[in-house]
Amino acid sequence: MTRIVIMGGGPAGYEAALVAAQHGADVTIVERDGLGGACVLYDCVPSKTFIASSGALAKMHDLGELGINTDMADTSIDLPTVHGRVKGLALAQSADIRARVQREGVRVIAGEARFCDEEPGLATHKVAVTTKDGTEKLPADVVLIATGATPRVLPGAVPDGERILDWRQLYELQELPEHLAVIGSGVTGAEFASAYTEMGVKVTVVSSRDRVLPHEDADAAAVLEEVFSQRGTTVAKHARADRVERTEKGVRIQLADGRVIEASHALMTVGSVPNTKDIGLDKVGIEVGPGGFITVDRVSRTSVPGIYAAGDCTGVLMLASVASMQGRIAMWHALGEGVAPIKLKTVAANVFTHPEIATVGISQQAIDSGEVPARTIMLPLATNARAKMEGLRRGFVKLFCRPATGVVVGGVVVAPQASELILPIALAVQNQLTVDHLALTFSVYPSLSGSITEAGRQLMRHDDLD
Repeated sequence: MTRIVIMGGGPAGYEAALVAAQHGADVTIVERDGLGGACVLYDCVPSKTFIASSGALAKMHDLGELGINTDMADTSIDLPTVHGRVKGLALAQSADIRARVQREGVRVIAGEARFCDEEPGLATHKVAVTTKDGTEKLPADVVLIATGATPRVLPGAVPDGERILDWRQLYELQELPEHLAVIGSGVTGAEFASAYTEMGVKVTVVSSRDRVLPHEDADAAAVLEEVFSQRGTTVAKHARADRVERTEKGVRIQLADGRVIEASHALMTVGSVPNTKDIGLDKVGIEVGPGGFITVDRVSRTSVPGIYAAGDCTGVLMLASVASMQGRIAMWHALGEGVAPIKLKTVAANVFTHPEIATVGISQQAIDSGEVPARTIMLPLATNARAKMEGLRRGFVKLFCRPATGVVVGGVVVAPQASELILPIALAVQNQLTVDHLALTFSVYPSLSGSITEAGRQLMRHDDLD
């Protein structure tokens, strides 16, 4: 029986454990905080639960157009209840995952794991597990490193949990910030800026680039900036924060160009660093790459036989869905199953702002630069019958296809439920379907998904018969 030790119980770790157990392996997960790891306990699940509360408020802004009278001035937020729900759902999800893996026969150890091989190059590895009861050494034929990542800390802006915060500390606040400065305009920064904006908080986004979401679709980012402008949120562009200092009433943010921003609280969203220190990588001969990330191939192998890595510690598209797939692929490969290498161009991703922004496949930037030839179509939701009924004026559906064959190679959706609407486009990209396949598929009328089939119809080529 193959002995497998998994270092970390986040999405990469527990999904790998389920696959390995189902294939008859002897599996042990070592996790310090709880099953689900930081994703479930501190990051993805808590943040999206919090965003769900703000989403309920976002829906109220345009209800007057639908004939429903609301007074936003009388709307109040019970923040302790919101945060209690956030923490409760995270713990419940963690408990569900633990119960599931234990039903499959996986051993779960609460502790910290590190390699303790006596010399590199051995066929069997040893993992030392430190718990409150002492240290245990586990022999392993296969080891999966799934130790995740933690919020990056800037030397001049160390979070204190009171005024200067990272995104894991927000849920300890007893009151909404009077003025929140979000430092960083990537996905995490944009999501929290959007959530607090909808909750009525004065928000300033500090962006080192010329727009929010610099790595996302430019048209989608423009929609979000329009919403921010309408709601009173300020985006300070070309603004790199040098340091953040506590003041008597809040924080003072010193920008590199001399500008100063004052706020009641600062939220640091400047990326993550991998948890790859002090886990004994030197004992097995693994050298980390730039930024401390572990280099892996498309089936999650490291440079050392028998050792795989998956999830945020690898820096490969830091998404829970990617981490899970990396973990599964690692186990299928390690146990001799046929497996297709991961294809990052087929990964669907979502930014949970209001509205949401979902993408898959080739980007608009790659098309505009000439890197990828493609035909494109962009349909505003304002022309969609269902969107009109619901009072939706912002958002769009984009579709990209190969010029000659019509094979769908990517798409973007900006809509209240873009995370759900992206799936048919993702299916098309994954399975190399054509715009004809979309065009000939029945969509419900009226529906927002009807814009996807309409985009397919508009991209169909008829000039071959001209």
